[in-house]
Amino acid sequence: MDMEGIPKDRLYYILRPDGETEGKIYTPVDNQKMVMRRLLTKEEAEELISEIPEIEMLGIENEKQREDAYKECIRSCQCRELLRMIKTIKFRKRDRLSRGKKATSTDEKYLKTAEENLYTELSMLLNVPKNKMEDYIHEKIQEAGRKE
Repeated sequence: MDMEGIPKDRLYYILRPDGETEGKIYTPVDNQKMVMRRLLTKEEAEELISEIPEIEMLGIENEKQREDAYKECIRSCQCRELLRMIKTIKFRKRDRLSRGKKATSTDEKYLKTAEENLYTELSMLLNVPKNKMEDYIHEKIQEAGRKE
């Protein structure tokens, strides 16, 4: 990288956020603070979606540990963990609404983050607009259920 004050012998990844033409993020290849993993393949993404009905929800017994569990799922950067969290929060939300309660602000905040992270990746892989990804996933799960 040719920038003032940056060692010339250090290797960097250059990341371009999806949908942005001007923005670039530089991160050292040897950065220990940032989690880097390869993207799923299209086939892996389709398989992951087909497995959603079998993916277990997070087993959180203690309400005080709930946010820690959510943070750990986000930090893992693993699509399966994000799905576990999304599934857990949506179940909690339906349950709370059925009892006349609102969804918690913590649940809403982490649901939004998890969906943003997961749907951005799946959208690129499956060529489905991000704002249509939830509908796409529901449709695929229903199709799979009809085939059984």
